[in-house]
Formats: sequence, C-alpha cells, structure tokens
Amino acid sequence: MMNSPAVEISQLRVRRGRTHVFDGIDLTIPRGEITGLLGPSGCGKTTLMRSIVGVQRIASGQVTVLGEPGGSRRLRHRVAYGTQGAAVYGDLTVRQNLSYVASLLSAPKGDVDRVLDEVGLRPQAGQLVDSLSGGQSTRVSLGMALIGAPEVVVLDEPTVGLDPVLRAELWGLFRALADRGVTMVVSSHVMDEALRCDRLLLMREGRIIADTTPRALLADTGTDEPEAAFLALIEKDREAHSDSRRSRREGAE
Repeated sequence: MMNSPAVEISQLRVRRGRTHVFDGIDLTIPRGEITGLLGPSGCGKTTLMRSIVGVQRIASGQVTVLGEPGGSRRLRHRVAYGTQGAAVYGDLTVRQNLSYVASLLSAPKGDVDRVLDEVGLRPQAGQLVDSLSGGQSTRVSLGMALIGAPEVVVLDEPTVGLDPVLRAELWGLFRALADRGVTMVVSSHVMDEALRCDRLLLMREGRIIADTTPRALLADTGTDEPEAAFLALIEKDREAHSDSRRSRREGAE
C-alpha cells in the first residue's frame, strides 16, 4: 500500500456552467514528495486541488486519495487543505486557533504544542492573530492544516505575498515534512519555486502540459531558469494546438 500513489486521478471532468474547466485529466501523485502545481492564475490549479480534497463538484471521472474516494469521511484525519490566504480567526490567539481545529479532529493531546514548534510560533502562542504579521498569519493557517499529523497536505499558494526570506523558511518546512513522509501538494504561480519541488505539474488553460522534475524541465527546454522553461513549454503547447486545429480543418474539407 505504501508503494501506491498518494493521489490517482482518472478522466477528471469539471464544468463551470457551459465551460469545461477540465475535460479529462489523468495524473498520479507519489507519496512522500513535494509535488508543485504551477501555472498562471486561472489555469485550474485551485479547482484541481479542491477536487483532490473532495470539495469540488465534478462532472465525471475518478479521484482516489490514499486508496479512498476523494472527500471520503475516512480521509478526514488523513488529508489537510490549506486554502489560498490565511484562513484564521483574527480575534483568537494562535493557540486558540490551533486548539479549535484540534478539538474538531479529536487530535492527540500535545498536538497543538507540536505544531507550534513546527511552524515556529511558540513565542506568539498567546497573541491574537490580528496582531501578527502577514507571514506569521500564514504560518498559523499552515499550522491549522498540520493538526492531526495528516498524510497528505494540499496547500493553495501558501507563499503568495510573502517576502523572499519568509518564502524560503516555509519551503524549508515543506521539505522537512516531505522528508518525514508527508505528501505535499503545493500550488504557486511563482516559477522559481519550481526548483524546490521533487515533481512538477505545469498547467495551462485547464490542461497539464508537463509532468516532469525540475532538472528535466530545464534540460528538456534548454533553459537555465524555470520561468523561461515554462514560457518555452507554453509556446510549444500553443504550436501543437495550432497544428491540431489546422489538421482538423483540413480533414473536414
């Protein structure tokens, strides 16, 4: 079981009104690694993450997480989701925020203290969240996702708006969690964060245009920077779709 993927998605289709957000996505996410989900705003990253944690209505397809249907009650303690932005209660202290989640999950005694140490907020445990900096509030939100020691942690752009030092600290925490065996799925539209991942899923317009690794991404595109590599992939994808449409038109004639 431990050798099986953390997430398996088959022919996932999601619609928004008459628009097809996804029209048949297939992918697997391995256990115990950092999988980066990268792409521009509006490409479908959040919808894919919501599908993984089971809060997105899907039209068809199958999403399996840790061997269970996505969103299954049995996954409640095993999968954590950190939404975009700091999802915290500003009028409560750091400890109260964490304790609230711990009570909902019936987390083990001492779990709040463990998480306070992991996210580096023990000195601020008694402060109201509204009095914290933006980076500290983000850490509280992350800490809430870590309560209960989940096996899969899905984070939607957790470093958005943070300065480079705070971003580096958070990625250090993500690496420590993955080294401990936690499966991390982290979305971002900051291309240089791709180099911090074990695996990359690059998205454009509701499609996965590359399933690769940081080293392979740079080697395959002949570039030195992730942003340049991603732009090269977009151009290649655009040309492929243009050729496909041209072939369909010629076939119809």
